[in-house]
Amino acid sequence: MTKERRNRGWYGMLDKDGFIRRSWMKNQGFPDHAFDGRPVIGICNTWSELTPCNSGLRELAEGVKRGVWEAGGFPVEFPVMSLGETQMKPTAMLFRNLLAMDVEESIRAYGMDGVVLLGGCDKTTPGQLMGAASVDLPSIVVSAGPMLNGKWKGRDLGSGTDVRKFAMDVKAGDMTLKDFMATESGMSRSKGVCMTMGTASTTSSLSEAMGLCLPMNGSLPAVDARRMALAHMTGKRIVEMVEEDLKLSDVLTKESFQNAIVANAALGGSTNAVVHLLALAGRVGIDLTLEDFEIGGEIPLLVNCMPSGKYLMEDFCYAGGVPVVLKEVAHKLRPAQTVMGKDISHYYEEAECYNRDVIFAYDEPRKPAAGLRVLRGNLAPRGAIVKPSAASDHLLEHEGEAYVFETIEELKANIDRDDLPVDENSILVLKNCGPKGYPGMPEVGDMPVPAKLVKQGVRDIVRVSDARMSGTAFGTVILHVAPEATAGGPIALVKTGDRIKVSASTGVLELLVSEEELEARRAEWVQPEPHYTRGYAKMYVDHVLQADQGADLDFLVGKDTRPVTRESH
Repeated sequence: MTKERRNRGWYGMLDKDGFIRRSWMKNQGFPDHAFDGRPVIGICNTWSELTPCNSGLRELAEGVKRGVWEAGGFPVEFPVMSLGETQMKPTAMLFRNLLAMDVEESIRAYGMDGVVLLGGCDKTTPGQLMGAASVDLPSIVVSAGPMLNGKWKGRDLGSGTDVRKFAMDVKAGDMTLKDFMATESGMSRSKGVCMTMGTASTTSSLSEAMGLCLPMNGSLPAVDARRMALAHMTGKRIVEMVEEDLKLSDVLTKESFQNAIVANAALGGSTNAVVHLLALAGRVGIDLTLEDFEIGGEIPLLVNCMPSGKYLMEDFCYAGGVPVVLKEVAHKLRPAQTVMGKDISHYYEEAECYNRDVIFAYDEPRKPAAGLRVLRGNLAPRGAIVKPSAASDHLLEHEGEAYVFETIEELKANIDRDDLPVDENSILVLKNCGPKGYPGMPEVGDMPVPAKLVKQGVRDIVRVSDARMSGTAFGTVILHVAPEATAGGPIALVKTGDRIKVSASTGVLELLVSEEELEARRAEWVQPEPHYTRGYAKMYVDHVLQADQGADLDFLVGKDTRPVTRESH
């Protein structure tokens, strides 16, 4: 017997409540047969002019609708909060969980049978997946796609990565301010997300590696006609998924998360993947911890894209994209279900590489054993992470003297002082920028190299913080130190002049101070006052989990798949 569709609890009743819902929907011109029991497909759209990365999603929604209608479904588009990474203060990450709440409650409250998640900018896709996972309907992702390569004076420009390089060049006197400003218009030449392997492109690529979208979703440029075709085919596929009752929990398995970790290493993907994957796993009840990410440490870097290489997402697409990477690491992947209703191997069986300078072979990698490393020690008892593929090899094994910034404001006011007492062996430490402390755990962990060192030719030093960094950033940056300083973690006790030991090879992050001294400091420590005392931000600070748990809100972990039975009238 065919399972009755969820939407019949909204549109199938021949009473007052059914009348109200159908009648009001008909004021948009929908005909009677739209409510005849066919699958109702929600199109969850994070389009916004304040989120430039997602500015093409309105058009992609139309492609999805075409596919849904073609397959015999009824598409209904609805908006949710949009998180513009480059536009929001204090940080878009503060609002990822709010977006997840918006998505979850919208899906639960409306009469849809399946949902297409239209996202792109860094926090939108993770937030949407977290919300959708907590309701657990058939769900599939369509990403905005990367911008075209940036261009300036005959060279390619990469989002975020080149901005950081040029800013250092200006500090060093190697680039004029006029040239710096001239690159601005050439950097972002089309709709779409960062065309480097930043967090947005990492997330869309990992969605592909986890089987949460159709093949090539990760790399097709935003303005490529094939992305509209992909949206159309996704619309068709979600109707089929409803018919098959293929839910998000069927795809989000421990194996799919392990495959994402392997793929992230090979891609040179963002460190932000860690907090997003941990949070998503929490929604579906999968026991994923930082220890699981250590399987990526042995995986070589295969993709030669900024910030870990020189090419951009457009080049990655033309070289063959994520399917080629999956084929190269196939012997490291686990069998896993996908939204295609087939194993993940279906995504790469026929993949071909068209440019080996962009996607390297597993046996001849661009860099060996370059996946994210988990560090632990008395400075980070619950863990911290570092990205070797974007770091300086000689700094991954290092011991140096700490110079401490208690707040981001202190850092900004002092980092470029000519008399700052640091050298190339120093370790910069930034506190109170974790989930509770900022709040929202912003992308400020890649502290600027002090101007005095940049002028001496130094382009990287070791940096340690409880913050995150952009997926477009680079350097020997130790992030996500847990517990954070504001929560009383040991990083709160570090003082300028302390010595710190870092070893990526052995997974060590150690503060070389006696336990007796640390206990004395702990007795004197006073927790900083919160920056926000009202609204969502207060709720966030009161309930956010630490980085090693994905920085979700404690009361959102898990899911609620119970049917909604109470009526509104």
